[in-house]
Amino acid sequence: MFSRSCISLLELASGDMLNFPQTPRSLPRVMNIEGIITDVKNSDRSNIEDTNVVPSECREKKIIVANFLPLHAQKDAKSGRWCFSFDEDSILLQLKDGFSSGDVVMYVGSLKVDIDASEQEEVSQKLLEDFNCVPTFLPPELHKKYYHGFCKQYLWPLFHYMLPMCLDHSNRFDRLLWQAYVSANKIYADKVMEVINPENDYVWVHDYHLMILPTFLRRHFTRVKLGFFLHSPFPSSEIYRTLPVRDEILRAMLNVDLIGFHTFDYARHFLSCCSRMLGLDYESKRGYIGLEYFGRTVYIKILPVGIHMGQLQSALNHPSSSMKAKEIQEHFKGRKLILGVDDMDIFKGISLKLLAMEQLLQQHPELRGKVVLVQIINPARSTGKDVQEAKNETYSTTRRINEVFGFPGYEPVVLIDRNVPFHEKTAYYSLAECCIVNAVRDGMNLIPYQYIICRQGTPDMDKAIGSPLDSPHTSTLVISEFIGCSPSLSGAIRVNPWNIEAVADALNVAIKMPDLEKQLRHEKHYKYVSSHDVAYWARSFLQDLERACKDHYRKRCWGIGFGLHFRILSLSPSFRKLSIDRILSAYKRSSRRAIFLDYDGTIMPETSIVKTPSPEVISVLNNLCSDPKNTVFIVSGRGQDSLSEWFAQCENLGIAAEHGYFIRWSRKSNWETSSLAVDLDWKHIAEPVMNLYTEATDGSYIESKESALVWHHLDADPDFGSCQAKEMLDHLENVLANEPVVVKRGQHIVEVKPQGVTKGLVAEKVLSMMVGTGNAPDFVLCIGDDRSDEDMFESISSTAYSSSQHTPPEIFACTVGQKPSKARYYLDDTVDVMTLLRGLTTDSSLKSRSNAEIDQVSFEHIY
Repeated sequence: MFSRSCISLLELASGDMLNFPQTPRSLPRVMNIEGIITDVKNSDRSNIEDTNVVPSECREKKIIVANFLPLHAQKDAKSGRWCFSFDEDSILLQLKDGFSSGDVVMYVGSLKVDIDASEQEEVSQKLLEDFNCVPTFLPPELHKKYYHGFCKQYLWPLFHYMLPMCLDHSNRFDRLLWQAYVSANKIYADKVMEVINPENDYVWVHDYHLMILPTFLRRHFTRVKLGFFLHSPFPSSEIYRTLPVRDEILRAMLNVDLIGFHTFDYARHFLSCCSRMLGLDYESKRGYIGLEYFGRTVYIKILPVGIHMGQLQSALNHPSSSMKAKEIQEHFKGRKLILGVDDMDIFKGISLKLLAMEQLLQQHPELRGKVVLVQIINPARSTGKDVQEAKNETYSTTRRINEVFGFPGYEPVVLIDRNVPFHEKTAYYSLAECCIVNAVRDGMNLIPYQYIICRQGTPDMDKAIGSPLDSPHTSTLVISEFIGCSPSLSGAIRVNPWNIEAVADALNVAIKMPDLEKQLRHEKHYKYVSSHDVAYWARSFLQDLERACKDHYRKRCWGIGFGLHFRILSLSPSFRKLSIDRILSAYKRSSRRAIFLDYDGTIMPETSIVKTPSPEVISVLNNLCSDPKNTVFIVSGRGQDSLSEWFAQCENLGIAAEHGYFIRWSRKSNWETSSLAVDLDWKHIAEPVMNLYTEATDGSYIESKESALVWHHLDADPDFGSCQAKEMLDHLENVLANEPVVVKRGQHIVEVKPQGVTKGLVAEKVLSMMVGTGNAPDFVLCIGDDRSDEDMFESISSTAYSSSQHTPPEIFACTVGQKPSKARYYLDDTVDVMTLLRGLTTDSSLKSRSNAEIDQVSFEHIY
């Protein structure tokens, strides 16, 4: 069925379609190489292409692309001019610490304020010159649909496991909002293209707002060095697959070179989606996870973001922090502080935290008057009914707790619902006995990291709060197991935020924990957090991105696919599509030919339900076999009975069944059995094991051949089938260790067969027989599609070249589909294979008729 989301990029992203004005051309001139400025016109961009020339040495840039620029903007009331300053709290600005001092860092993104169209040109120039920032000015209506619509009302809830089941609390998929998302992503990509030198620069895209931007960039620059980091969770495949544009987003993400996630869980969910929806498998090699995608390797990186140590330590040493700490200490004198710092949204679990506090005071009356929960509420990042309901519930629960458990001079819960300055937060962090982060789902959440660093303190802060300089530092954390930083904080008390009793118990444990245990947990956490800061995170990501891009100029690249299904096909320079003209030329010149053809996936489509050969296949094979110069073999893993029946009409066709265990030179000859395997008693050991896995794996079955056993799991659950195949492989290798068999895993199969029985031996045997009878081939063609055919590709080269011919034969080893292979050539699919074979049979038919006419003339002349 044709997907409506598969319309062309130009239609989907054009301003006319959504009636949005074009973004002003605020950067008419671009500096690509230091000291050289070139004019870039709008009409020239479509003609920009990569070349195979390795780029010259020039100063590279790091281009950071995000929804918002790391800037504060304010308009002067008197002069009417815009004033800008860097946002020191922005992680995009802080990550620069991980780059080399000489690196040029440029930012592309939107401002958090609306700029009038008449001022955009001037603002763009000022931001570029003073801040190295390139603003994207989205029309207000587009920004509303893109950011507040698709991003915040659809993607963000979905990525936090909230399905649009109820219209009162979430939005259903709206294609107009999706089109706005695509249009906005294209505007961001256009801005990147204004400043990029694609041969040298690195582009780092951040978060779910810009997930399809990579497709637009890759479409223009096939070798762009492109990374993406997702700061939010990535949902499980059961949730993600409900997204109507799931394939488009997945394919766009796969157009980058490196994808970063906070945790392995998020990466695992992404890989599972790629497996289930796109049929892609990943491999882990030497600690790196990679997905093979049309000849490119897309690497997966798992590394949680860190905090900026310098900023925190500077804030701790600031006099305002010390003064605030003294004030707070005096206000809560004699009481232990439990601290929570959260944005006001439905996923932070603030209400659940308050209920746990209520439970704690109910179960432990002795703590009343001694423990205070201070809940700092950051301003909400989005608006809506659900946010207002969460806020109302927070206030009502707080009032109830304070009314029941409070008394004059004591409020168990203190809500601070305002924009709290950073120095005030650091003061609370420094004094809190325990910090609790109770989010039901969150991407990373750096609050626990900030708390740990502040509890480590500084000499100035220690002095301000009266802590002895040589006293050990302590901290306790209660954190949700559903937040990104949870795996990295092994000393924290992890909780299920939905289990209110368990959270209350965890708070009680944290408050009453012995000082020595608090110290040991704190030291463990501080060692990790201080060494894995934001600079380490940025440096590590960039190093892996450089490694992921090192092969860009070693392969040939083509852009294929339409619309958001665009992707890059990347192949080795020596691996190319088999030219019919070239092979026909060699075919005509040759006098003795050997042709080896696999069956399933080569001349018969894998997806075909009917596996018997069509009349066209039979006709093509008969025409090939009718040429006396040709020796043609079908080399298949199928059984001899099936192949004998299917090709009964092909008199001169050779058949190798069960990977060469049985071989027949023509229909009139008898089947020969391989001498390598006589004892098949191993089947009595292997079959019971395979039966166990078949019973446990719905959709799997066993194919019993005379020489082999094959376990198929194509129709099983992809993840479970793959897991069971790995387990079965290990199980069978153990129980068959002393048997003369090999256990191999193929595409959706596990096969047990006798040692030495391979398709490569079939090719070797046929070619050796031809050489031995004085009919050494000068043309060899071998076509196959899976791993078992790789043995043939290798064998035809070594065997044919070992003959005593003066000139080596022309060899055409060809795989079906673009993938890593020992073959030098490829054809796209079975349709291409049949087209090629028809071309060969046309030439053979002409020569056969020509030879018949010559024979007839000679006969008449004699008589």
